[in-house]
Amino acid sequence: MPPALGETATSVERTPDGRRLLVRRTVDAPIDAVWTVLTDTRRWPDWGPSITAVESADRYITSGSRGRVQVLGAVRLPFEITTCQNYRWTWTVARVPATGHFVETHPAGSVVGFELPLAAFGYVPVCRRACARIGALARTA
Repeated sequence: MPPALGETATSVERTPDGRRLLVRRTVDAPIDAVWTVLTDTRRWPDWGPSITAVESADRYITSGSRGRVQVLGAVRLPFEITTCQNYRWTWTVARVPATGHFVETHPAGSVVGFELPLAAFGYVPVCRRACARIGALARTA
């Protein structure tokens, strides 16, 4: 169940990639505005607390998009988008499966969220911050 408008919730649910931690926030922005923020590689440093730069030939990702993300201001890691359809995308970073990203419709606007492996529970606060930033960016788009 999605959280109330402006709130963020965390749960364990089954996803296309198995049981995962889901971090989701209901935002006052249309689904397409949120999707645009999520898929625009130029915006990733604006909402991703651990990403400081992105290099990619694709501004807007699709399945198979590749590039490098700079994390924490120093390390550059290769990424590849493994799926990107139906308002959901997944990727590998340094060939390791990483967070899934999604947007869902909601009567108040939309829901933005992340899917994390259960062992990545320490990354939940980062995803909560990212959800809030994405919502803010989408509202001003």
